Amino acid sequence: MTFTEQDQDQILVQGIPLDRIDQQINHFVQGFPFLNVIKAATIGDGIVRIDEDQLSTYTQRFDSAAHERDLVKFVPASGAATRMFKTLFSALDGKMDKSVDEVFDRLTDFAFYDDLKKVMAAKDQNIEKADRQTVLRFLLTEEGLDYGSLPKGLLKFHRYIDGPRTPVEEHLVEGAAYANSDGLVKIHFTVSPEHRSRFEQLINEQKADYEAWLGVTFDISFSEQKKATDTISVNMDNSPFRNADNSLLFRPAGHGALIENLNDIDADIVFIKNIDNVVPDEIKEPTVTYKKVLAAVLLDSQQQIARLQGLLEGSDVSDGYLAEADELLRRTLFTLPPDGFDSLSKEEKLDYFRRKLDRPVRVCGMVKNVGEPGGGPFWAKNQDGSTSLQVVESAQIDLENPAQKAIFDEATHFNPVDLVCGLKDHTGKKYDLPAYRDPQTGFITAKSKDGKELKAQELPGLWNGAMADWNTIFVEVPLITFNPVKTVNDLLRKEHQPL
Repeated sequence: MTFTEQDQDQILVQGIPLDRIDQQINHFVQGFPFLNVIKAATIGDGIVRIDEDQLSTYTQRFDSAAHERDLVKFVPASGAATRMFKTLFSALDGKMDKSVDEVFDRLTDFAFYDDLKKVMAAKDQNIEKADRQTVLRFLLTEEGLDYGSLPKGLLKFHRYIDGPRTPVEEHLVEGAAYANSDGLVKIHFTVSPEHRSRFEQLINEQKADYEAWLGVTFDISFSEQKKATDTISVNMDNSPFRNADNSLLFRPAGHGALIENLNDIDADIVFIKNIDNVVPDEIKEPTVTYKKVLAAVLLDSQQQIARLQGLLEGSDVSDGYLAEADELLRRTLFTLPPDGFDSLSKEEKLDYFRRKLDRPVRVCGMVKNVGEPGGGPFWAKNQDGSTSLQVVESAQIDLENPAQKAIFDEATHFNPVDLVCGLKDHTGKKYDLPAYRDPQTGFITAKSKDGKELKAQELPGLWNGAMADWNTIFVEVPLITFNPVKTVNDLLRKEHQPL
């Protein structure tokens, strides 16, 4: 692709190497290959189920080790709440439906009701007497609370006797319960540049009170999606899309770009959870328990990996140790070798075992599939011929292929973005996380700008292709640990209302 001098200056400012732009355009031309899923991961075949009577053993295992580990809670929080209020924006244009009726029937049940009432009263509007469009205008636009353009993390989600809480505050409370190493709680939020100051203001105002109440010290940090992870947009004929001023259009490349932010985190164990998946204190206990369980599973696997890595060092490794490594990879890390593996030489097998063991580790919570969208747990074929567990989005599977569609339909669980990650090897050295990404697992999406159609590109998803070459363990977690707020009406579900 030939770019003008002006284009090259713009690309330089963006921080993207020219060869990466060429790769992105090639992806538009060639498309991304579908992932070859072998079968759905199910209980006993890729998903581990922890018996109830074993939960305390796992939580104690984590609690005893937590003070020796550097823990961080990593929360993607840059998403705007625009989609959350989609039906209300339609209602603002006069298009009412049952979900809008529910919002107005139960308006006083929202944690933001008092704020809305107050901001309306300040402009001589009575919330109980105003028409629907007026109420919505004060809720959604800058005339009032401006909830339609704020990120979810800054909205009032839950009501308490001592005042409402935002998701950011709920993550502070939750983090203190499990991401706590000798009283130090580190939480990292990825935010959008335009809202960062609001997040920082909220933390500055509330941090001391939560520290006093919870008896911890918070170390709160923020980062933004890096401009160098943006991807170029193209016209439908794959030529670069240009803005009205003839400049190139770059777009944020989805949550997969956050692998770079995660890579900047220096910690032993990182808990990853989305900003909107929080619940009131009364039902936090299962979430806390299973976060500790996932972390204990991670610690156990790391211990087994470190032991085998020690046994596989040196020039004279016994066949017994090779057999142990094979067993660990197959039974604990759910990684099957390529076809023809048995015919490889001892040196080739040893190289394979060393390579597969020396990778970041993640333990992913999986909940029973009840129709919610999300990545599913599958056994998938990797580029090196091995088979391992992957979190796979529907867009990655060729649903026009009857055999692949049948496998997709067999999934019993999905990933609610509930991960515990080990970012360092057994010597304490940090892994370079982007090196374990599968670049062939991106997405092409249809968008538009200024009334013109365009194609955009998303990087391999953070918990999908961006972690494709990690050692992966799936563990079943209860559905009560998954309570996302995708629409404003979700806040009216009993899980988000005070008991």
